[in-house]
Amino acid sequence: MNLAIMGAIEQGLLFGILALGVYLTFRILNVPDLTVDGSFALGGAIAAKFIIDGINPFLATLLAFVVGGAAGAFTGILHTKGKVNALLAGILTMIALYSINLRIMGKANLPLLREDTLFTYVKDLSVPNLAVGGVTILTGVAMVFLVGVLVLKVVIDWFLHTDIGLDLRATGDNPKMIRSFGVNTDTTTIVGLALSNGLVAVSGAWVAQYQGFADVGMGIGMIVIGLASVIVGEVLFGSSSIFRVTLAVILGSIVYRLVIALALQAGLNPSDMKLITALIVIIALTVPTIAKGIWKKQGVRTVRGGSSDA
Repeated sequence: MNLAIMGAIEQGLLFGILALGVYLTFRILNVPDLTVDGSFALGGAIAAKFIIDGINPFLATLLAFVVGGAAGAFTGILHTKGKVNALLAGILTMIALYSINLRIMGKANLPLLREDTLFTYVKDLSVPNLAVGGVTILTGVAMVFLVGVLVLKVVIDWFLHTDIGLDLRATGDNPKMIRSFGVNTDTTTIVGLALSNGLVAVSGAWVAQYQGFADVGMGIGMIVIGLASVIVGEVLFGSSSIFRVTLAVILGSIVYRLVIALALQAGLNPSDMKLITALIVIIALTVPTIAKGIWKKQGVRTVRGGSSDA
């Protein structure tokens, strides 16, 4: 397996955390949250700034989760208490975060090449590559990433089966019904947005440490990448249960990264990546709908044909 493919798998796992965060708002809460573009860069900015200041990278990543969660909570408060449209609330927070991220970093780019990061520790573990028949399937780094992402997945699965997690799911499905049971849907919406953006910020923190720098513009287009991962994962791997769909979202992120890597190897211009991402989302959204319509028409024709024979 070549380096580009192995790198795509590693990146897919890192962005899988982003996809899990987007899934919480897009599918669980049924809220289109554009805060993601800002909170992803916020996570990278927080992690990079604190690591450069000598803070342990594990603690820096945890702080990224907390601050990202605060950004999500702010969007939630704007939406629920300020009665601002969810889409607009996310856009306002995203715009504000651009300036906040610049304030945190002090400049547009913070290099981490000479700093100890999470991936310095990962490399020091010297985990052997997973090989089958002499072919490397997963690098040692990817295996560590996989364990970390799966731990987060299990925690989210557990959370969504707790009382507050069930309230969160019910808020997205039928807010009027769950309010009739005395649940404060404003609170569940704020908690959901906070958790989602906390995860997105963790993804940003991990990506910044993985690539060796944090950039103020690193969050641009992250919502589309997250949606692509969620939709591709659901289409390819199904969404019949929470356990299955969270796993599908992570696998969708890996598939998305592999498609991008293969597109680049095929000679496509890197500047066309946003276009390719949009096309992937469009195809993933429309193909199942078109296919379902064709199947329904065929079913109707079969029924009519059976009726006429009778």
